[in-house]
Amino acid sequence: MKLKINWDALGIGASLACAIHCALLPLFLSSLPLFGVNIIHNIGFEVGMIVLAFCIGSYSLYHGFKKHHHSFTPLLLFIIGFIFLVVKQFFIHVETWLLIPAVFFIVTAHLINYRSCRVHNHAHADDCDH
Repeated sequence: MKLKINWDALGIGASLACAIHCALLPLFLSSLPLFGVNIIHNIGFEVGMIVLAFCIGSYSLYHGFKKHHHSFTPLLLFIIGFIFLVVKQFFIHVETWLLIPAVFFIVTAHLINYRSCRVHNHAHADDCDH
């Protein structure tokens, strides 16, 4: 039995985990700095989540683009979302206002990619190498 990973579902999950971390974790863990533990705005954790979401998302969207639908729409939405996500790291005072469109664009890109892959299954184009 061959294990097949749904990269779009994994990308959506990583994006939502990032959103939950950024939005809800401060509410539940606001007392940790009193004990010397600071994971709320830990730059290493933040960068790690961004890199993880980027790796999973870019692989998923590239696979969908190259093997199935050949549509630039999911890639464009993903890039816009990641611009918001990276800019959020530099403007902490408006972090939530940048996080909301970032998550929206990234999740939307994965949903469109997922649906496009299911509709087209194997839409071949002239540039297709398989």
